[in-house]
Amino acid sequence: MERRELLRMLASAGALPLLAPLARAAGTDDWQTQFEAAGAAWKAGFATPAGDFPLTRATVRGRFPDAVAGTLFRIGPAGHDLGGERYHHWFDGDGMVHRFAIEGSDVRHQGRYVATPKRVAETKAGRRLFEAFGTMPPGVEPPTSADSINVANTSVLPMRGEVLALWEGGSATRVDALTLDTLGVKTWRADLAGMPFSAHPKIDPDGTVWNFGVSSGQGLLALYEIAPEGALRRAAVVPVADMPMVHDFAVTERHLVFLLPPLVYDGKRKEAGASFLDAHVWRPELGMRALVIDKRNWERRQMLALPAGFLFHVGNAWEEDTPRGTQIHVDYVRSDNADSVFVSNREVMRARRVKTTEPHLTVATLNLSTERATQATLAQEAEFPRIDPRRVGLRHRQVVHATQIRRDLPGFGAIARTDVETGRSQRFSYGAQAMVEEHVFVPDGSKPGWVLGTAFDFGKGKTVLSCFAADNLAAGPVAQATLPYALPLGLHGAFVPA
Repeated sequence: MERRELLRMLASAGALPLLAPLARAAGTDDWQTQFEAAGAAWKAGFATPAGDFPLTRATVRGRFPDAVAGTLFRIGPAGHDLGGERYHHWFDGDGMVHRFAIEGSDVRHQGRYVATPKRVAETKAGRRLFEAFGTMPPGVEPPTSADSINVANTSVLPMRGEVLALWEGGSATRVDALTLDTLGVKTWRADLAGMPFSAHPKIDPDGTVWNFGVSSGQGLLALYEIAPEGALRRAAVVPVADMPMVHDFAVTERHLVFLLPPLVYDGKRKEAGASFLDAHVWRPELGMRALVIDKRNWERRQMLALPAGFLFHVGNAWEEDTPRGTQIHVDYVRSDNADSVFVSNREVMRARRVKTTEPHLTVATLNLSTERATQATLAQEAEFPRIDPRRVGLRHRQVVHATQIRRDLPGFGAIARTDVETGRSQRFSYGAQAMVEEHVFVPDGSKPGWVLGTAFDFGKGKTVLSCFAADNLAAGPVAQATLPYALPLGLHGAFVPA
């Protein structure tokens, strides 16, 4: 099939499996009642803010370093209930984007819902009109396009004075970097309108942006190459058999690396009325496949095999030429199965903590010459891995990530920095009444750099922004800003220096 015909199919389909004209029969839904009745102190992290957060000054202890002067953008699901009906999955909520403006001892926060067509229409109607990733609300109508159900809630990509609010199944949404006004969808090229643009783009040290999108129903993987100034260089699609749920990927100097877990889309389940999530089937016999694509020639592809496992996030990848052939080393967060997406990330919507298999930092080695792949799992439980952005696609050792300290809480309670070559790790615990969000690495010239991120202190009902010396996490934050309120727990963010 010609490349342009594949592009046309993918653009017209968008997130095709999400568009099936199926709806659950109207009935009683008691998830909101269960959430309200629950006694878990941490449930405020999954509550729905009544509206936007105006620009508010935080209380600052210490002083944020000069290298951290700038803006931390964050985003996550926030609109979890509407009209007495509550979503059944954390990932379904309407997105809210946040900006933390940081300058020394002055930190100010602002948060606004992303005014997607979906949120605007449903807020006006006072009820859910469309299906979501893990929920089929009663009485919903088939969406008219992928972007009509776009919640813009997963990650952000600052670009050319704007912030792109990213989702999995449709377009990026443009947001003003200063006011957080929603500006509309981002169309990279007219014939690519509506194509999936995923939530984890990678930025090479030279500024080139790489990304992908998935059309599960058609078994297609879209690829994007974007110039540092924001112009699209290339876009194409490649076929992938048994297309799985793919959330993240990695780049090296010469390759794109996709780890494909055996969580595979089944169109028959969707036709029977399942949500997009529940239309996926765990097929461990497929193993974890590693798809490696040449950056320069997307027709040059290799598929390697790893043991079955599930992942959301990849830390980084790098390659080296050895006497045994070209090897790619990729670190990612691996779980034995996909219970976290089906169970734990669902049950928090009822303020329940349900234990599932814990994710661990894992390092895989892919030999492109022998097509043999091996991996080693490190001791650290981990999620939300981030590295020095200057090392994307290059050899690295340090990964910053969240880690667990309390089994009775969902999410994570500490921030850690782990050497992926030695396994040595240091960490800082936020205490018994805190839930840690993603932290990012902020470079500082030739110095060790800084770690910057947020946590929800449910004991005090407040969100805190902390900054650590990257080489001494255990010493605790060098500066901390406390908001007079709690923010809904979010997913990903990006730092933009002043």
